[in-house]
Parts: sequence; structure tokens; C-alpha cells
Amino acid sequence: MVLRGKGVEAESREKERECEKERGRVSDTEHEYKRGISLRLRFDLQHCIWKYFATKHYHANMQVIMGTRCGVVVIPLLLSILLLVSAVPASAEENGLIRIGLKKKPLDESSRLASRLMDKERKSLMGRKYGLGGGLEDEGDADYISLKNYMNAQYFGEIGVGTPAQKFTVIFDTGSSNLWVPSAKCYFSLACYFHSKYKSSKSSTYKKNGKPAAIRYGSGSISGFFSQDHVTVGDLVVKDQVFIEATREPSVTFLVAKFDGILGLGFKEISVGNVTPVWYNIVEQGLVKEPIFSFWFNRNSEDGEGGEIVFGGVDPSHYKGEHTYVPVTQKGYWQFKMGDVMIGDQSTGYCAGGCAAIADSGTSLLAGPTTIIAEINHKIGASGVVSQECKAVVAEYGQQILDLLLAETQPARICAQIGLCTFDGTHGISIGLESVVNDNGDISTGLQSDAMCSACEMAVVWMQNQLRQNQTKEHILNYINELCDRLPSPMGESSVDCGALASMPDVSFTIGGKVFELKPEQYVLKVGEGSVAQCISGFTAFDIPPPRGPLWILGDVFMGAYHTVFDYGNLRIGFAEAA
Repeated sequence: MVLRGKGVEAESREKERECEKERGRVSDTEHEYKRGISLRLRFDLQHCIWKYFATKHYHANMQVIMGTRCGVVVIPLLLSILLLVSAVPASAEENGLIRIGLKKKPLDESSRLASRLMDKERKSLMGRKYGLGGGLEDEGDADYISLKNYMNAQYFGEIGVGTPAQKFTVIFDTGSSNLWVPSAKCYFSLACYFHSKYKSSKSSTYKKNGKPAAIRYGSGSISGFFSQDHVTVGDLVVKDQVFIEATREPSVTFLVAKFDGILGLGFKEISVGNVTPVWYNIVEQGLVKEPIFSFWFNRNSEDGEGGEIVFGGVDPSHYKGEHTYVPVTQKGYWQFKMGDVMIGDQSTGYCAGGCAAIADSGTSLLAGPTTIIAEINHKIGASGVVSQECKAVVAEYGQQILDLLLAETQPARICAQIGLCTFDGTHGISIGLESVVNDNGDISTGLQSDAMCSACEMAVVWMQNQLRQNQTKEHILNYINELCDRLPSPMGESSVDCGALASMPDVSFTIGGKVFELKPEQYVLKVGEGSVAQCISGFTAFDIPPPRGPLWILGDVFMGAYHTVFDYGNLRIGFAEAA
């Protein structure tokens, strides 16, 4: 911005260069995708120039006080009106919104390979933490964070830590609550050498904390120590934020990841170390007009523009129609109650009485109970893992299960009645036979018992659905056998035929009494281009038993189709069709 007028233009240009130097030169290429941030940089530059001319040339005129982030600026009333009318572009803060541009990384084979390498670790953790067919182990409030897989994450934004700001690319993750970035003191993890590292000695606002910290994810773990510094989010400066300096990132996930760290936007209840999350401090420090943030993912973008996260409200250009809001049912994750899930026009019946769900921007796929994901896989032709336990249950107990259902036996009691599970009063759980470790180090009896119990409970649900459709016994048993061939790998991916999208059904979710449909082109993800392109199902299996489950995780597959509002002030979540 250059002021016009006799004898002023040259001086204005000179002052503009000084202001740019004072703020620190930022290249256009670094911020070309971050429209809100680059816009604010230009807006602050104008204030810097206005301050200079107002105080130098017009000090004797009538003045008003105008507060800015640069300090209190003295500006003559007439000049300020003229400048604001003629020179100010549309600012990111005109309507109180702070925008963070998101970059989108396409899925690639290196990410898929690394993800597969983590499957064994995740499956072991799932069996240890939740059990394959029964209740939670007594580990306190076992949390979903420990099973998160960031390997296929696609959306990233930029933040700064320290003064001057040190730049980091992070995942804005509503499914966790801590901020962590790699530390300059990370010497022994190869992953740290491929990412930006925080140098506390380079920051004038750093404050030592030093308390040790660790977070375990399903796709790896990080450990380090807590520190305190200013964090820049867009054009907001969050003062004295406690975060984790990661000194160990041993997982292959973080080695090949396109992000440096993670900024959690969940509730404080799941914050490691009970640290106040970044979002809480943004609200408490009065940095936004409204305690709301919203996500818009640009799923159709091929030019790298991944969308925006907006702090302080919503951008009407990001969605169509009105939002459907549901209350947060349990603070920790952004958790709410979801209704029935439908494949095509057929109800699965699994969540007719309600299921827990969370909106999670840090999960790329849409995760749900194996029971339903297997049915979806079957309908869309996705590859699966043949389950011998499932086939054994159908062969040996299938007719008996059907007879008990027809006799109107309480479904939750059936697997206990035939001896594959026990009944705790509300649902079946594994018999809990003592595990035996053989010479090869394999756990046998206990896990097999868990698998048989799980297979039985899935068969009960599948048969109930088929009976509602008035299918014959022969058809039902054949159908259940087919589903046994389509069981998805836990937290893994399933391949589909790229050329078969037109024949695949819609999959719908009922939220707040409204049906939200996902079309095949929205739930099938493409890896690669042209003749080498592969397609994977956007649905993945994830089992948490009662009372915490069953739990659905509506990740980027869902949030890409539906603009999502996280209303912290009213403790509610809203969904509307994305623009």
C-alpha cells in the first residue's frame, strides 16, 4: 500500500520497505495458499505506514485513538476515514474470522507402505488395550488417541512457535488436545532430521518447564518434555502456551510423514499432563470474537489448496443450506450421539438405538465397528480378510443362532447361551480363558476365545438384519459366510475396483434426525493417477466395546463432504453440505 499525494509517494514507498524489514520479510510463495494470513500481513503493514504518517505529518490535527496489535496508533479522524474507505482490502478480521489455509497432500504408496508396517503394532495394541471381544482392561479411562493413525493424513496447516516465530507444518487434530513439535534436542531419532525443529535458544519469549511428557499413538509414539512459549496461529499470537518438545520420534510414521507436529483441538479432559490446549488459550485470551472454529476440506482440489480452518466463527461460502447441530455428549473428544447407518436404502439396524461418534479431523478415513464395515465392504466389493473363526461360528452355530432369534431370545444373550461369550447383564463379553503362549511366542487360547465371541456377536447382528428383510434361512447362512470373507483388517484399508463406483451404493448416517449421505466418489479414495491408479475404501474397522463403544470416527472422508462447526461456547457440533 502506497499513499498518494505531492511529496508523499516516495516517502511512503521508503517507509513501506522499512516496515517490511521490521516485520521480517515473508516470501509470497510461502503464503500464497494461506489467503487469510498473507492478507493480515498486508493489513498490518498498512497500520505500520499509517502510524508513521499520522504521527509525523498530522500530529497537530484532531485525533482519535485506534488500537492495533502494533500498539496505540494516533490518527486524525478525517484521514483515517479516507484511508479506510479507499485503501483497506477485505481483511481476514473484518468479520472476526481468522483463517488458516490448509495444504492437501495426495495419498501415495510410501504412506500406504508405512501404514501397513504399523498394522501389526496397532493390532497388538488393540488386543491389549480393549480386548477383541470383551470389555476394557482396567487402565483407567482408556483413550482412542492411543489407536490413532496419522499415516494417511492429508491436510496440514502452518503455525509458528517462539519469538520470532519458528515455522512448523502441523495437523489440526480435533481428536487429541496437545501441541507438540520436534525439538532441537532430538538427537537420536532419524525422523527429527527430516523435519523442522524448535530451538528454544532462538526465542525471546521461551520459558523453561522441563516436565517429561509422552504420547502413544497407534501409529507410533513421541516423548520429550514440556516447554512454554508464544504460539502463532494465523495472525493470532497465543501467549505462554505449554507444549511438548519431542526428543524421540521412533516410529516410521513420523519418518515419512509430511507434517512436523500435531496441534490438538480436543477438550482438556484428554490433554496429556492436563495442559491447557491451544484452543482454550485462544478463547481465554480473547483472541476470537466467538468461541467457534470450523473446518472446510477442499476434497476436489488438485492444485494443493486443501481448504481452511476458520477460528472465531464460520465462513458462509464454505457450506450450503443450514447446519444440523447435535450436543456434545462427552467432553474429551468432540463426541455426539449418532443414529442409524444405512447402506443404500437398507438400515443396518446397528445404531438404530444410538451409537457414539466423534468428529475427528486427524483421521483420514471413516472408522466404525467391524460388524457394519464388513457389510459395507460386501456391498461395495472391497477386499477383506477371510476369518476362519467367523466361518467356524457360522458352520457350527449358525442354525442355532437363527433358531434362537426366531424364538425371540434377547440378542445380547445368544452368544452367552451357546457358550461362546459370557453375559455381564447388558452385553456379551469374552469367556476370558487364560492365554497360553506356545514355543513360537504366539498367544493362542485367549485370543481365539475373543475372536469366536466377536464372530458370534457379529453373526447375531447380521442375521437380525436379514430376518428383518424376510430372507430365507438358506440365504441368510450363505450371506453370513460371504461376510466372513469381507472382514476388514482392524484399522487397515481395503481395495476396491476404481471402475465400479457407478454400481456402489450410497452410505448414510443419521445425525440429529437428518440423513447425511456419502456417495461412492466421496467415500472411495484414489491413490496415484492414470493407469497405475488404485482405489481404497474410505471405511475402516475400529472396535471399542461397551460402555465406551461402539464408536464411530467421522474423519476427513465425512468432514470433506460436510462442513463441520465445533461450537465450544454451546458445546455442540454442526454439519452442513460443504460448498
